[in-house]
Parts: sequence; C-alpha cells; structure tokens
Amino acid sequence: MKKTLFPIVLLLLIISCSKDDEGGIITIPTCNTPENIQVSDITSDSAIISWEATNTSANYTIEYGVSGFSQGNGTSITNSNTTITLENLASNTSYDVYIQSVCSPTNVSVFSDVTSFTTIAPLVATDFLPNLSDFNLFAGDLDNLTPSVYAFEYELNTPLFTDYAHKQRLIVLPPGTSMTYVNDGLPDFPDNTLISKTFYYNNDERDTSLGKKIIETRILIKKNGTWEFGNYIWNDSQTEATLDSSGDGGTSTFSYIDNSGSTQNLDYKIPTSTQCLQCHNSNDVATPIGPKLRTMNMSNQLQNMIDQNLLTNLSNPSTVSVLPNWEDTSYTLEERARAYFDVNCAHCHSPGGDCYPESNLDLRYETSIRNSHITEHGPSIKTRTQSLIQDYSMPLIGTTILHPEGYTLIEDYIDTL
Repeated sequence: MKKTLFPIVLLLLIISCSKDDEGGIITIPTCNTPENIQVSDITSDSAIISWEATNTSANYTIEYGVSGFSQGNGTSITNSNTTITLENLASNTSYDVYIQSVCSPTNVSVFSDVTSFTTIAPLVATDFLPNLSDFNLFAGDLDNLTPSVYAFEYELNTPLFTDYAHKQRLIVLPPGTSMTYVNDGLPDFPDNTLISKTFYYNNDERDTSLGKKIIETRILIKKNGTWEFGNYIWNDSQTEATLDSSGDGGTSTFSYIDNSGSTQNLDYKIPTSTQCLQCHNSNDVATPIGPKLRTMNMSNQLQNMIDQNLLTNLSNPSTVSVLPNWEDTSYTLEERARAYFDVNCAHCHSPGGDCYPESNLDLRYETSIRNSHITEHGPSIKTRTQSLIQDYSMPLIGTTILHPEGYTLIEDYIDTL
C-alpha cells in the first residue's frame, strides 16, 4: 500500500495543476498600483483626484484624511472610474490621499505612495450677512481676529481718536484686482472691495495676554461704484458679532485697566447708521475716511502694497506726501495740530462734509491757515473741544470722553495764532 499511494497522489496533483483551457497552469494577472496621481480644481471644500491605471476592469479604493493620519483610520471610498471628487473638506487644510486597485476580492494592489494637497481658504463674502462669522473675514476662532489670507491689515500714521479704543483695519480686494493710485488721498477701489475696522480694548493694557473686549466691527463694501455700510456688534461671550439691522447702535458698558494701572469705566457708544453717514459723507456720497495714501504712507506700507500688486499706478511711494503723526515731536506744532484736525475733524469740516456750509471751517491738512478759518474760530474750537456738552462739544459723535493729549495740542497751537 505504501508503494502505490505516492504515484496516485502525484498523478492527482499533476491533473489538478493542468486543468485549464490550454491544458497548462492558470495565471492571475497582476493588479497594478495606480500611478501618476493628480490633484486639480482645489477649492475651500473639495478637490478632484485623478490617476492612471493599467487594470481596465478594476475598482479603486481611495483613502484620505488630514495630513499625517494613519492608514486604516482615514475615510475610504470605492470608485470604478479613475477620477473622483472629494467633497465636504475643511478649508485651508492639508490632506493626504492613498489609492489602491481592486482587481478582485482576492487580488488587490498595494496602496500608492501618499499624495498631498491643501484646500484654499474660503473667499470673503461681499454681502451684508447676518453674522460676522459668515463673512470668512477671519480665520480660526473669531475673537482672535486673525485675518483671512485674502485680507491685508493696514495702519494709519495719525489715527482717529475713539475713546482710546484699539482698532484693527483690514482691506479685502476681489482676487486678481488692486487699488489704483489717483492722488495722495483715497485710491480707486474696485467693486466688491471690503474694508473693516474692529474696535476693542485690552482687558489690561499692561498685559495683553489677559485678553480683550471687542465692541464692534464696522464694514464698508463697494457695490456698483457705491459704498454701503454695516455694523456688527459683538456679544458678551466674544464668540460672534451680529449685524445691527435696525441701525440703532447701542451702548457697551465695561471696564479695563489702563497703562498706569487705573481702572477705566466706559459707556462706549456704538454709532447709529445715521451717525455713520454723518462722517462718511462727501457731497452726499458715502465714502471711506481712513485709508488715504498719505495717511498710510508709513513703515514701507505703500511699498509693500506695490510689491504685492495690491496697489498699482504708483511706482515710487516717496512721491506721496505724508500726513504727520501728531504725537511725533520732530514735526512742528502746527504740522502736528493740523494733522490731528485732518484725521479727527476734516471729514465733516471741509467742502462737501456734513458741517459744510453751515460752518466755513476747512480743517484739511493741505488747506492754508487763512482759508481754513481756524484763526477766527480759535476760541470756539478751544471751548467746544474741551467740554462734554451734547450737541455742542466737538466732535459731535464718535467719542464719550475727552482726549486731553489731543486737546492740549489744539490749545497750544491756537494760542500761537
């Protein structure tokens, strides 16, 4: 029995290995790994993945996730084509993708090498939406005030005084556009430009790590050649700001500690829509106030805008005049005082402003002292800027407390005339 068993087993093995159409050994085609993986049409929440494959009848397993994920823990999709759209992705986020060919349940390829891509940040909205977070103006937690990649922050050499509030100023231009130099005043902004200004106070001016109190974010959007205004009021938890759709403004009552360690109590007045237009008005046309080129001409700011193609039609920023910083004592007393007048008062006290022609004061920096009428109105200017009397004190709106440093400057200057 032992002698006859081996030949029989051997014969069976030979027969089983030979049973195919050709009478030879059955061969299974290799299931090849996808190659030449490409990523295209990347948006803030989607991307198209395509690849090449030699196994024409195969299906494919696509596994993806936030960059650095461990294979087996990502999101897997089965697809029969060599192109797939990944959707519902997080914006401004890096992803890794692996692809595997599935020729049969028992015949699969190894996964491809990793392919990575990053979704883009969502575009900034240019309509007045219910909540500030809807704009995509800020990245991450709203109260961090981290600007979108599409926004650029700017500063002013001499800023407007608003009860010592800090201000973050942003401009968002439509992709592929720029501001155009016209003169030393406002540049020409393209339609769908958004300008924002956020007002806040540090809880303790001696230690900014202790957080801040954000009050309001004012937004201007240029639509069909016309500027439109909206104001967003922040909630107490600092998680959101809501459009003041009624335009009634409001009051925010809070305290903060100043640089000297003293507690300051404020009843901050949020302007009404009517008050906004009082200042942002030139010849009955709504207009921005702050981002004039001469006021932004500081710390290579204009050159940086030119280098980034944010500002065109200007090759040499040194040809643009500079509005002095009123706190910089290297300027003369007159230059400093006139700069203070220009930023804080001239939007109303100039031809076409809200106070003109009832008042003939023209407080623009470039207006001669004679034509400004400062000398003849000097006593009134001193009185009205050093008191808090409703409908009399200057400025009429925008502040609820006196500005001793600024008003001392004004008094010193007027006393020389």
